[in-house]
Amino acid sequence: MGEMMSSSGVMEISESLREKIVRVRRELHRIPETALNEFETTDYIVQRLKELGLDTVRITKTGVIGNLVVDPEKCAVAVRADIDALPIEEQNGVDYKSQHPGCMHACGHDGHIAMALGAAEILTHMKDRLQGNVKFIFQPAEEQYGGAQRMIEAGALKNPEVHSVIALHIWPDLEKGKVFFKDGCIM
Repeated sequence: MGEMMSSSGVMEISESLREKIVRVRRELHRIPETALNEFETTDYIVQRLKELGLDTVRITKTGVIGNLVVDPEKCAVAVRADIDALPIEEQNGVDYKSQHPGCMHACGHDGHIAMALGAAEILTHMKDRLQGNVKFIFQPAEEQYGGAQRMIEAGALKNPEVHSVIALHIWPDLEKGKVFFKDGCIM
């Protein structure tokens, strides 16, 4: 995408956003919602995407897409994050503890959302250096109820057409600072 982006430019922007991304993750951690009930989470994401000036679309009941359009004639790379939480009572004593009894971001999806919103902000800052579009997909119901399939059937990979998707999942068994990837499905 675009001329070779300087990794130092990306790192500088990333570092400048570090505290904000941590704050966003903690705000999201306070408002966990189970699959297909992610209404407050969806509103939060929409607000953040609109603050970045992204074209924002609600898709399915609680899914959200933010489009960073550079050239409407080109395809997009999608950055996907899952947004649902688990029906687990949080036992932590942190000041950003879940405010929703019996529900907790125990699987890291609050972090996934925060990272995707951080990527959206970084790429928005670098928009003039991109040669293609980026679609930020915030998917409900990853834990159950087939949220990805629902989003695809509702057109999440169209307008602009998506040619590849980047997604991640926090993996506590992986050593800090390490990344594992492979072609095809995992987890």
